[in-house]
This record gives sequence, structure tokens and C-alpha cells, in this order.
Amino acid sequence: MNGDPATALTADQIRHEAEARIAEERGQFVAGISFPSEPMWPEPLAPEAFYGLAGDYVRTIEPHTESDPAAILLQFLVAFGNVIGGSAHFMVEADRHRGNLFVVLVGETSKGRKGTSWGQVRRIFGQVDSAWGVQRVIEGLSSGEGLIWAVRDPIFKQEAIREGKTVTGYQDVQVDPGIADKRLLVVESEFTSVLRTMNREGNTLSATIRKAWDDGVLRVLTKNSPATATRSHISIIAHVTREDLRRDLSRTDAANGFGNRFLWACVRRSKALPEGGNLRDSGLALLAGRISRATEYASRAGRLTWTQEALGAWREVYKELSEGKPGLFGALTSRAEAQVLRLACLYALLDGATAIRPEHLLAALGIWGFCETSARHIFGDATGDPVSDRILEALRSAADGLTRTDIRDLFGRNRAEHEIGRALEMLRSRGRVACQVFKTGGRPLEKWLLARQGVTTKTTETTEGKGE
Repeated sequence: MNGDPATALTADQIRHEAEARIAEERGQFVAGISFPSEPMWPEPLAPEAFYGLAGDYVRTIEPHTESDPAAILLQFLVAFGNVIGGSAHFMVEADRHRGNLFVVLVGETSKGRKGTSWGQVRRIFGQVDSAWGVQRVIEGLSSGEGLIWAVRDPIFKQEAIREGKTVTGYQDVQVDPGIADKRLLVVESEFTSVLRTMNREGNTLSATIRKAWDDGVLRVLTKNSPATATRSHISIIAHVTREDLRRDLSRTDAANGFGNRFLWACVRRSKALPEGGNLRDSGLALLAGRISRATEYASRAGRLTWTQEALGAWREVYKELSEGKPGLFGALTSRAEAQVLRLACLYALLDGATAIRPEHLLAALGIWGFCETSARHIFGDATGDPVSDRILEALRSAADGLTRTDIRDLFGRNRAEHEIGRALEMLRSRGRVACQVFKTGGRPLEKWLLARQGVTTKTTETTEGKGE
């Protein structure tokens, strides 16, 4: 995090840096080698991510806080993307990508300094737009209807026009003025409560959040929910522990596109400051002025484009970003290209530009690389399939492997043989497990183990072993 990267980067440099980072991050996921049960904590954010005004802010704040620089940077970008509203956008075919981001900070309870990192960001944007800081930052996601109500359009009711006792017509009468400011930043310090709420039957929160990320046109088709919202501009910052997240994020949430609309970031305390920091508001005055000017410009920026050089770089990295990956990790990182695009737009807007340059793309790729590695650390080798994940969990503590009988016993023999067989074959096809077959003189004995280097994923036969 030492200084800005060069501001004139070629497409070849962008491609080289991106390919090197992707190769390094994916190196441990070669076919035939199992995913580690506890992937390493992500390396710090790449220096490129601290480009420009956002990086200057983090460097100013960092000596005076125990918060993780990654937490400060990501929340700064979320706040900026919300304050500017929905005017600035980038068109991808018929889809309009705006600057609203969803971020989940994952760390230890009270030790990750997640809350203090948000306090630092709210402080600076409170100086930039005090009305936004007071009125458009809320906490408490409980239902889709509640989220819509916070950004609702005016509500009209049809009433009869009467002359005496005779109805001569009907007219629309406004019964609620709605919310004029469609910006809304939701800060959830206990994201696990949101996940549990979404899992209740009939709750509409998940679907509404997905629409908020997509286009901001929100409505719930129920008789008792007259409110709708158009042009809403909603961003989310959430805090959670890894254990709570893995427990409460349902398979449905991962599969239905809810999870991949979020950026996942591992954060922890960067240092110990027993007496706290000593940065005064006066020390932020110059930065606040720069941010205010960038915000004013971005709020009326309109459509963004690529520079030719950046477009060439984007074409080079797009294939890698858009390739699917298996398992729960793959499901939760499957909007890589869209996330990188939105981040690059924000870096451009902070520069007062409406064309994305190579340095903006490289900064966005730096953040995405960190978030992708964080997702790998958080979700490990989970597949998203409960049978497969239970088998993997058991195999980690079974040095000698498990027989089919052992695996059936994991589920109290309440899982059908074909379900277990499907899960084992899926794990073997992805290089997660290996099977060894032993001749016994009777029915062959299958022994399933975690696949590791030197252990083939193909069935082998020996004359050793005992029958089940």
C-alpha cells in the first residue's frame, strides 16, 4: 500500500498482472489435489487497489485506526457509489450497471474491527453530504416490503368523484408522498440475522435484494403491499463472522444468485492502538473537499465508456473472469466480470472521468482478486450440496478413509444409496476424493479418501483389506 501505481499502463501489462494473480490464486486447485479444509488467510490487497482518491483516503486514515485497510477501502467505495446516485452507469447489452455495491466483511466477532472501519468511512461522507449521512443510511433488513418502503414511490388511491349521492367519475388521490431521495445504504452489523430471516417461508427479502442490485425496480406482488419503487439506488454493507456465515447461508441463497451479488472480504484488526487514533476533522478537510468534488461530478456523469487501451485489456481478462468454477465457491463468485466492471467505474468516477482507463481496471482487478481469495477462505471446499459437504467433512478427520458403510452411517442410513453414489461420483469427478478398491474374496471393499498428490482419483485394486 505504498503510493499509487503508474497511471499509464498498457493492455499487455494489465493482462500480465491479471493472469499472474489468477494463476497464483488458483494454483492450489489443480485437478487431482483436494481443496484444503482451511485455505490460507488472503494476502493483503494488491497495491493497485489503492489507486487514486480512494487510496489517498485509506493512507490518511490507516495510521489512526485498528481497522483493516481492505475494510476501509471497500466501504469507502460502497459509500461513494451510493452517495452519487444512479445517474452514472455502464451499459452491457441491455443491462445498466450502476455504482451500487453489496459488500460483506467477514471477521472474528469484535476482533475484526468491522464496525470501527465503517465509522471512519461514515465520518468523511457525513462531511461530504450530511443529509445523506443522517437520512439515507439505515440498519434493519427484515422483509422485501420493508426495503421497498424505504425507497417507495408516491402511493395513489382511486377515489370516487361525487355530485351529491351520484358517482360521476374517479380520480387518483395521493395518499403517501413517497421518498424523493432514492439513495439508500443499508449497514447490517449482524448479517446472520438477515440470512435467517430470508430462510423463513414466504419472506421476500432475498428476491428484493437481488432486484435492488440489478435495476432498482422493486415491487412485491401481494395484495397487502401496495408500495413499489422505481429508480431506487440501494447499496449494502454487512458484517458477519465466518462461522455464522457458513452456518446460515443456505444452499438456495448460493444457487439463486443472492450470494454472487456480494463482494466477500476477510478482514481483521491491523494493529493495536490502546489510546485510539488522533486524526481530527481538520486533517480530513482537504480530502473531504476532493471527495465532494468527485461526488458532485459523478452524480451527473451519465453513461461511462472504455478508453481504447482499457477495452483491449478488458477483452484479455474477460474470459478468465467469466469462466465458471465448481462448488459453493464458484456459485458465490460467478458475477466476477460484473463486479469488476462496477468497481472500475467507481475508480474512474473518483478520477472525474467518464471513460475507464487501464489503471481503473487494474485497481478493480486488485480488489476482485482479494475478494475471490476471501471467498475461497470463507467457504473452503464446500460444494453447496449437503450430502457431498458432509462426506468431505468426515473424510478430513478420517486418515484411513471411509467405507461405503461408514458413509451411510454418517446420515443415520437416512440417505438413499443413489444420493450417496451421486455425491461420491461428483466429488471424484472434481478431484476432491479418491476411491481404492480391495479384493476380499467376496464383495470388493471400497475405501474413499481425500484426493491428494500422489493418490490417483481412479479406482485401484490390491489384494489387501477386509470385507465390510
